[in-house]
Amino acid sequence: MLVLGIETSCDETAASVVRDGRVALSDVVSSQIEVHKRWGGVVPELASRNHVVQVMPVVDEALERAGVKLADLDAVAVTTGPGLIGALLVGLQAAKSLAWAAGKPLVGVNHLEGHLLAIRLIPDAPEPPFLGLVVSGGHTSLYAVESFSSYKLLGSTRDDAAGEAYDKVAKMLGLPYPGGIHIDKLAAQGDKKAIRFPRANVKGGELDFSFSGLKTSVLTHLQKNPSPQGQVLSDLCASFQEAVADPLTRKAIKAAKRSGLSRLILCGGVAANSRLRALAAERAAEAGLDIFLPPPRLCTDNGAMIAVAGTHAFQRGELASPALNADPAWRLGAPRPSLAVQQQAHP
Repeated sequence: MLVLGIETSCDETAASVVRDGRVALSDVVSSQIEVHKRWGGVVPELASRNHVVQVMPVVDEALERAGVKLADLDAVAVTTGPGLIGALLVGLQAAKSLAWAAGKPLVGVNHLEGHLLAIRLIPDAPEPPFLGLVVSGGHTSLYAVESFSSYKLLGSTRDDAAGEAYDKVAKMLGLPYPGGIHIDKLAAQGDKKAIRFPRANVKGGELDFSFSGLKTSVLTHLQKNPSPQGQVLSDLCASFQEAVADPLTRKAIKAAKRSGLSRLILCGGVAANSRLRALAAERAAEAGLDIFLPPPRLCTDNGAMIAVAGTHAFQRGELASPALNADPAWRLGAPRPSLAVQQQAHP
């Protein structure tokens, strides 16, 4: 089975052809970092306009690298939400057009489901059930993945996502966009115990996260200790990074134990962070859990993860009608956008 996956939920234009939901025959990503760097963050209108320019060349390259044509595909899968509405609509309209022109089924995919199932592209990938920690610029959530069609939300951020906190703190420090990778590099030379930044305890949500207080604490520290440089800057980055990785991994382990799950996966762009990966592996080993870490290229937004999730949706018979619309606030586990789904059995 061959599925084309198209991803345009934020600032990466991506497409991939995946075979049987397990092997990426191609995985093409056009980054918009240079487009948004001067603004210090993603500008939605610029992201949408760039997707318009890039989406078809990226799809063409993905098909060419995979050595297939549209006629060879079994389905076209596309991110339908959550994400930036303008960006989502570009990918959705491209996918609709391709599916209609080739006479192929169309499948709408939840972006977070794509992240959770990206792990299927590694050798010896875990089978459900497992606990998934999704950490990215827009999302920080804990899911019990009970099956390829059942996702139970156990905890989420009450304010900033982890990746958003990274970008905002990096901006305070005068670091280039995207800030996460620069903080990670500086932190490697720093002392994570140099500054004791707070870890939030969320009332009424033991498995929920909050990073707004941490962000404020960094700002207050900088007001008292402006313009950190050299080792002082590295220590600050390491201390901040620890204050993010600590609650993420601690609550992920707690959620897995509470749910009786023995397997833990990390996914999303922040899952590429070196300290988060190391601390998660350390704490999982201490708790007797098996941990699965996708390679960094599968952590950031990509078309392969959408093709994987689309493959499973296709096999469940969840085929979208031409009326399918984007839903920028689509919650994983909620009905598909506009209820524009045709149930159809497939072997």
